[in-house]
Parts: sequence; structure tokens; C-alpha cells
Amino acid sequence: MRFREPGLAVEHLNEPELEFRFGQRSHHPKDGLFLYGPHAAGRKISEVRIGVVATQSGIKHFRGWSKRLLQGISVPPPGPTEKKDRLHLADFAGLEETFGITFDPDGCSELIVDLKDIDRATKIENKHEAVDTVARIYTDRVRRYLRNEERAIDVWIFVVPEIVYDRCRPESKRTGIELTSGRASKKQKARASMPLFETLADFDTSSEDIFDDVPDFRRRIKAEFLAIAPTQVLRETTLDPDAFLNSAGYPTRKTQDAATVAWNLATGLYYKSQPKPPWRLSDIRPGVCYIGMVYKNLPNNRDNHVCCAAQMFLNEGDGVVFRGANGPWKTDEYEYHLSPAAAEDLLATVIDTYTEMHGSPPKELFIHGQASFNDVEWKAFCRAAPPGTNVVGVRIKSTGGDAKLFRNGDYPVIRGTALLLDDRNAYLWTSGYVPQLDTYIGPETPNPLFITVLRSKYSRPDIQSVLTDIMGLTKINYNSCNFNDGLPVTVRFAKMVGDILVMGSAKEGGPQPFKYYL
Repeated sequence: MRFREPGLAVEHLNEPELEFRFGQRSHHPKDGLFLYGPHAAGRKISEVRIGVVATQSGIKHFRGWSKRLLQGISVPPPGPTEKKDRLHLADFAGLEETFGITFDPDGCSELIVDLKDIDRATKIENKHEAVDTVARIYTDRVRRYLRNEERAIDVWIFVVPEIVYDRCRPESKRTGIELTSGRASKKQKARASMPLFETLADFDTSSEDIFDDVPDFRRRIKAEFLAIAPTQVLRETTLDPDAFLNSAGYPTRKTQDAATVAWNLATGLYYKSQPKPPWRLSDIRPGVCYIGMVYKNLPNNRDNHVCCAAQMFLNEGDGVVFRGANGPWKTDEYEYHLSPAAAEDLLATVIDTYTEMHGSPPKELFIHGQASFNDVEWKAFCRAAPPGTNVVGVRIKSTGGDAKLFRNGDYPVIRGTALLLDDRNAYLWTSGYVPQLDTYIGPETPNPLFITVLRSKYSRPDIQSVLTDIMGLTKINYNSCNFNDGLPVTVRFAKMVGDILVMGSAKEGGPQPFKYYL
């Protein structure tokens, strides 16, 4: 389709294919895993070593769910208003049958924490102290295990009661419960300013460390375990929603159907416990890597410094997270720019890691972000890249309805539709009607992403190639088993990665596998 305006055209990008075992391909990860198995699966069944930290009832819920996961779970029958053929849903055949991995539900390392202790901790009046105390109940139990046991754990699973979810998030109000006093005052939210005492060599400020963390249980667990093992935080109501009913006899929390939950959790378990992801993109060009840039304000930092991070994703689909230098990178309300030295160091670290993994530097390196680059920052990126490596800056922004496309029929614009504005700018619909599923999963007319090719070290790639890559990157979210995401993985998890890295309990240093952050 072409519009009257010169150069304005609508094109459709083909749905990217995924690769599974034996080089077989499929558009949907569920189909590929069921028919062929993970692309790097071995000949033998791999046994995953799982550690579970939960209350006594949480252990019970985990065991029950685990047995269902191993046996397989069917999709519930369609409701009176649903289609008979719901192609976006699929029966889960079982962990071993689908993923080629297994574990013993009765042989997991089970660490029990006391619900009364958790309840008491969540009622401490200072939110930072409350979340810190709850987190320590779980993490101290793990550290005690690691000191005394020799059995290595592949994935730690934290099963939390609803009171942790309700009371240990930044937005938790904790209304209707009687709070108790702790070490810190109720209103304290940052380190106390005591310049005279801080100069003393023996002055202990460790009690103030809790204010270097955002009061968020999940982020705290992820941050502390960056140097230990991948983790999965689960709510008891996710594992057994029928065990938590309201006065009318319905589950207190609406969850996805059990088969979909199993698909998603099993995908995450495989990804976090195995050397390679469960699937990879089929047609990504060799020698290409993608970097997602993220900036996050450090909590309660007196100098208003910002943490910068880069997520590198390879054509195999796996990723590595790099932490850049903290500094005064915020230059405007919505603008962040690294100093030349920090920019050069960060990109050099990424390229060095890529070279170690592949034996040579990348041919193309795409930097995805939601902001632009200034001249000095971009020149530093280009200096860090060796000759022969083309660096390309791409801005990816979500839109809120400033551009809409409509088509005849009951369904909206097809996923993969691109409105090309010129050779640098385009709207791309990564959400929309999916012919392979004969449906559109969404409550309203989908909004596109606005894509801009900002800069390039050498020749600028054509806009269609950039859009095709972004479409592929919407299909490698290994924290679920969905047909696609609305955002590429370089942008999708940027906030999550940044939220963890700015935690005071996050370890400094260097590259960490992406699986540790999910």
C-alpha cells in the first residue's frame, strides 16, 4: 500500500521463525518445544537441582504443583463465549516430555521459614527495615545452607505467602494492620546525614545500608543472588489458586490457566538451569549483536548519580548484562548521556566479551535505547569499536495512540505491519492480529513502536533490516512461552535490569548472565 505522500508506504514483515532441536523451525515456541524439543537439548534427560525456600504450607503447594508439572496439564474447556479452537493455548505435556529436563519434587533442598516471623517482620513501621527483615529471613536461611551443605543448586525458588506480596513492594500501603516500632523511625527513607561521625574510622554505618535498597522484596532477592545462582520468586496463589478462596468460593486471585502457568514456569526453569536457551532465532545474521541501554537513578543518592547498564543479546538469543560506571549521567528531565570515558569503557567491555565468546569482534553492533546520543558520547562508542565493526544507534519508543492503522473485518492491524516514514523513521506494529493464531490478544486497538535509526559508524543499514531484527527480538523472552512480546527483549527488560542493579545489595563488577535478572 502506498499513500499520496511521497515515500510513505505500508509494508508487512514476515513472522520470524524460531529454531529448535535438529534444526527444526516453528513460529510458536510451544509448537516447536512440543514437536522437537529445545534447540540445544542433549540426548540424556538432565536433572535440575532445585532449592526451595518457603513456609511449611508453601512447601506443600510447591510439591503439589511440581507433580502436576511433571505429569502434564490440560487446557480447560472453552467457556460459552470462547472459540472452540483457541490456538494461543496449548496443553502442557510434562516437563521431561517437553523440555528434556526433570527433578524430584521430594528430593529438592527444602528450606523452611516461619510464617509468624514473616508476618511480624512485615509489620515493622519503617518500610525499608520491614522489607530488609523479611528478605533476611529468606536469604539468611539460604546462606546457612550454603555454609553447611555441599550439594550445588541450579535454581533457587522462593515461594512467598500473599502477605509478602501485599506488604513488601514499594507501592504497598499496609493499611488495616497494626505496625510495630523497629530500629529506624517510621519516616526515615534515606541515610542519616552525620558528617562529623562519618569521618571517624571506627564509626559503624552498616545499620544505614537498608536505605541503599528500594523496599521491594523481589528486587532485593534478585540483587543478593547475582553472585549465587538464578532465582525464581513465586506466590503461593500462583501454584495453587484453588487453595485460596473468598467467601463466595472463588479464588481470591485470578491467574492464567494452569497449563499456561506451567508453560511459562517450565520455560523459565529450563532457561535458568541449562547452558543454552530453549530456542533461538533462525534467520539472525551472523556476527551481529544487540545492546539495550538503560539508565536508572540510584536510590537516595546524595549526588543524584545514575547507574548505566548494557544488555548484550546474541544471535543465539542468550544475553549478558554489563554494569557501567555510576555518575552524573542525567543531563535533562528525560536525557541521559555518558561521559566519553564511561561510554568507551562500557562498549569496550561488551566487545571484549563478545570476542571471547566468538573468537572475533562483531560485524554489526546495534545499540537500542529510548534516548538519543550526543556527539561526544557517540564518538566514544565508535572509538571503542575496532575497525570493521559497524556501530548503529537505534531509538525504540512506545507510542500512546499518536498513530493508528485500521483494516476491514473484526480484527486490527496485522502484527508485523510497518509504516515507513522515510529511510530513518518508521512505525512498527509488534502487537496485532496474528494469522497463525487466528486472534489478537489485547483489549484495544494496538499501538505501534516508533523506530528511528539515529546514527551509524559506517554505512547506515536500511530501515527494513532494522525493523526485521526488532521483530525477531520480540520472540526471545525466555521468562514465558508466549508467541511474542510487544517490545524487543533489548527494551522489554531494561527497566527490570536497571531496578536490580541500583540496589545497594547488588554486587559490583562484571558481566552477569541475563538469566540472573529474570
